[in-house]
Amino acid sequence: MVKENLTPGRGKILVKPAPEEMKTKSGIVLPDSAKEKPQEGTVIAVGIEEITSNGQKIPLQCKVGDKVIYKKYGGDEVKIDNEEYMLLSDGDILAFRR
Repeated sequence: MVKENLTPGRGKILVKPAPEEMKTKSGIVLPDSAKEKPQEGTVIAVGIEEITSNGQKIPLQCKVGDKVIYKKYGGDEVKIDNEEYMLLSDGDILAFRR
């Protein structure tokens, strides 16, 4: 688990991607080369609100524990304590599963 003192930067969200599917719905086992990167995950940490160029504060739309769907090529992959995470901008979040 991520250390409690980790806080993403302004407007950033740290997400733990959902585990990759090993089989298709019909039961076919997928090799590593055929697997798609997950686009779903759980919010682990949230940075502070964004500030526009005119000084307006924009709060982030998610909170720790939310299940989110994010852009396929959005954000950056980061490794923390041998765990894979996605560091996303608030705008990379497409939908919530609440």
